[in-house]
Amino acid sequence: METSGLISELERCFPPDRLLQRPAQMAPYESDALTAFRARPAAVILAETQAEVIQAVRLCHRHAIPFVARGSGTSLSGGSLPVEEGIVIALNRLNRVLRLDPAQRIAVVEPGVINLDVSRAAAPHGLYYAPDPSSQLICTIGGNVAFNSGGAHCLKYGMTANHVLGLKAVLPDGEVVQLGGESLESVGPDLTGFFVGSEGLFGVALEIILRLLPKPECYRTVLAAYDSLAGAGDAVAQVVASGLLPGAMEIMDALAIEAAEAAVHAGYPRDAAALLIVELEGERVQVEAEFAHLLRVIEGSGPKTVTVAKDDADRARIWKGRKSAFSAVGRLSPDYLVQDGVVPRSRLGEALATIERLSRTHNLRVANVFHAGDGNLHPLILFNGRVAGELERAEALAGEIIQMCIALGGSVTGEHGIGMEKRQHMRAMFTTTDLEVMAELRRALDPGEISNRGKMFPDGEAPALSSHGVHPLERQGVISRE
Repeated sequence: METSGLISELERCFPPDRLLQRPAQMAPYESDALTAFRARPAAVILAETQAEVIQAVRLCHRHAIPFVARGSGTSLSGGSLPVEEGIVIALNRLNRVLRLDPAQRIAVVEPGVINLDVSRAAAPHGLYYAPDPSSQLICTIGGNVAFNSGGAHCLKYGMTANHVLGLKAVLPDGEVVQLGGESLESVGPDLTGFFVGSEGLFGVALEIILRLLPKPECYRTVLAAYDSLAGAGDAVAQVVASGLLPGAMEIMDALAIEAAEAAVHAGYPRDAAALLIVELEGERVQVEAEFAHLLRVIEGSGPKTVTVAKDDADRARIWKGRKSAFSAVGRLSPDYLVQDGVVPRSRLGEALATIERLSRTHNLRVANVFHAGDGNLHPLILFNGRVAGELERAEALAGEIIQMCIALGGSVTGEHGIGMEKRQHMRAMFTTTDLEVMAELRRALDPGEISNRGKMFPDGEAPALSSHGVHPLERQGVISRE
């Protein structure tokens, strides 16, 4: 790629301290949280306004140079990996809450706003923002939108897509569009839902309208310890079968417990093979009635111990251990890969048994931390990248876990996205027709594939239409061009 012309124009638009070009300046941007992938961009733009983002996108389009929008870089799938010799548009400085309307229960924010800061801004009004990824202390709303992030409480409240009412975005050709609006009710195609989860392939979100919820009046949090992962998994099935809908259900295995205890001293029982965290929330009368029911179900599932959070501080301690688990695993291993497959809840026990078997086969430890309520697995595969062959073994194990998820009727990803990491598994989950339709949608908005090029599709680029350019659905008589 010839970038000199673009760089010359960018130098006229951005001061040197916000147009990074030296290798040392760009080093932090060469990867995201999946550090197994690295690439060096031609330059990094530190944008401060929406107008600057729009200008940068239009210049990239004019010069046919690919760009990647990036927030805090917490992506675990290589989704914000730079394109080699492309441009990175960093959005962290677009971090304003533009408007917060407590009457309408909405917040209008820029993409660089930190997830937890939305709830902090809404707290004086008795409101909060529900999606709560483990990285919510640092991840940005723009990144949450790109990957349709979830979190521990997505079981009850859904993913990011369920909380984005509308957004303003700049498309890859520089056109600025408004999708959706401030109402819970929309007319016509759900273009907002179309954009959320597109992993940056459709452009850059500039303003996001978020739905806020009333802060629950009451929480009841239960921590149950089990002698086996299967026991914790069976308890999840029993809670679901009881008719309860907790705000969250999370499981951690022995390795994750060990890591969390070393990092934050959450007070977890160290002799447990697995922990189950179940949290009820809502109006006090309802929660207390459900809590009595929940305790009966949990106690009937054969736990070693059952602990109930006494107050808000105790609840925060329990959740601090769970929220810190990913980073805490770094105390057990110099490197790790995080997977993100999904299996039906009814097959959780089978999935966990398979992961244990694969761990032994590949001679690599696996720490399991996952959203048990919706079957979203987060196995952390521990390895040492300095030992020859260990990274390759870890990647092979990760691939077999993903294939298992597909075979059990699940998905390759729950919330981390496809990015670079899971591209090769797309053909196992989607048909050729599926991928061709995705490709046509991609090219309809970005014919040159300059927006986050190389992500999601199996070969790095959207596949060409088969049958000499005839749309696959047209061949089947589903659509007509007349």
